[in-house]
Amino acid sequence: MKRALVSVTNKDGVVEFCQGLVKLGFEIVSTGGTLHKLQEAGIKAIAIDDVTGFPEILDGRVKTLHPKVHGGLLFRRDLPEHVATVKEHGIQPIDLVCVNLYEFEKALKAGKPMEDMIENIDIGGPSMIRSAAKNFKDVLIVTDPKDYPSVLEAIENKTDNYDFRLNLAYKAFSTTGAYDAMISRYFAGVVGDEFPDTLNISLKKVEHLRYGENSQQAANKYEDPFVQKSLLDYEQLHGKEISFNNVNDLYGAVAVVREFGDQIVTAAIKHSTPCGVAIGKTGYESYMKAYEADPQSIFGGIVAVNYKIDKATAEEMHKIFLEIVAAPDFDDDALEVLKKKKNLRILKLKNLDAREAKYDIKYLEGKVLVQELNTKMIDEMKVVTTASPTQEQISDMEFGMKVVKYVKSNAICIVKNGVTLAIGGGQTSRVWALENAIANNPDKDFKGAVLASDAFFPFNDCAQVAIDAGITAIVQPGGSIRDQDSIDLCNEHNVPMVFTGYRHFRH
Repeated sequence: MKRALVSVTNKDGVVEFCQGLVKLGFEIVSTGGTLHKLQEAGIKAIAIDDVTGFPEILDGRVKTLHPKVHGGLLFRRDLPEHVATVKEHGIQPIDLVCVNLYEFEKALKAGKPMEDMIENIDIGGPSMIRSAAKNFKDVLIVTDPKDYPSVLEAIENKTDNYDFRLNLAYKAFSTTGAYDAMISRYFAGVVGDEFPDTLNISLKKVEHLRYGENSQQAANKYEDPFVQKSLLDYEQLHGKEISFNNVNDLYGAVAVVREFGDQIVTAAIKHSTPCGVAIGKTGYESYMKAYEADPQSIFGGIVAVNYKIDKATAEEMHKIFLEIVAAPDFDDDALEVLKKKKNLRILKLKNLDAREAKYDIKYLEGKVLVQELNTKMIDEMKVVTTASPTQEQISDMEFGMKVVKYVKSNAICIVKNGVTLAIGGGQTSRVWALENAIANNPDKDFKGAVLASDAFFPFNDCAQVAIDAGITAIVQPGGSIRDQDSIDLCNEHNVPMVFTGYRHFRH
């Protein structure tokens, strides 16, 4: 008779699975709570103590760590010396292992104290999984309740062949690898190691994406289970399947919106770069100002807001082609309007204030760059010119820096009264970014506007172009060895300039 060892934390479907195994001629060996549940269901199961001849000890910490368990898992059936050894020591083969692990992730998300976290570190479970998976040719290893039906079907139809078993083993090692990675990261946090020598990050696939950056590239979305609340947690209410670019652009839009806290703001994004951002007294006013800031670029873009969308705003959004509308909530009649476009992706944002993610990671063909997320904005508002900005100009400076932080470098943002007038980014020269912003908006009046830059001015050429365009205040990080050139030029024209102390490069 074949033997199955079943010991699970997640007991969903385990009774039905074991009933199926018994019908297929398996003898069940089990432990602790699993054994009790199976016996309650009328399934004849053998206690692990009866197999090992040794009781569970240390509050269940030691129960399966025994030669009669691991010998039964690891011996190769095709090696006569292995067969002779297990026979000599009275070890019976174990042909199937069904194990899932203590819920360390659940305890982490519940904010359990360290003592409880340690008790949720499984030892015997990963050991059995690894032993069974190593010997997958002879032992079926089942770690996911979703696989119960396919395993029973394969055994019954005798299709539990090498490839079937290999895939179960692959899944098993992925399970223990992810489990250990989470424990490692937990302890890195406990000891305060921000950038460990070995950074263990395990990602879970959560969504198939329509395609990648281009249609010929396959793509999926993964999530870091260590981050409990993400800015990109959403519920899709309507529309086509999400694509790689949609998610990337969505992050840009929602991240901009998050910077504004309780202010009512709308951000329009095109190709992961802001094209229109505006503050308003109402959501409708905010959206209309953002739309009018660049009615050309917003076409085919993404709109994210931090307010509940009403019908009037939805009707304006409905007038143009948008890929995504994302908001924390929608009025019912607003949803009716937006859903008239069958392909429009409507996303309900869940965590607009989330800041739990720790790392910004770029994977470059086998080399990985890891940095802290850029969560800071302004170190100080240091007036470096003779002229001081007005309170209105200071407000626009703060607004401009919040937007320019999310524009591709070199980046320039020209704003007035809480609305973007022009944005220039992704240029190899800062002055080109400014000149493009102005040239691409010939209908805009820049008199009295504020210019925000993501980095310092290495020359005074940007200040000159800005002054010639009618811009009357400038905010930038400062820090160039030639800062004084730009300061002197601004003093000549009575234009206040403020240094913030922080650069916001975005490559």
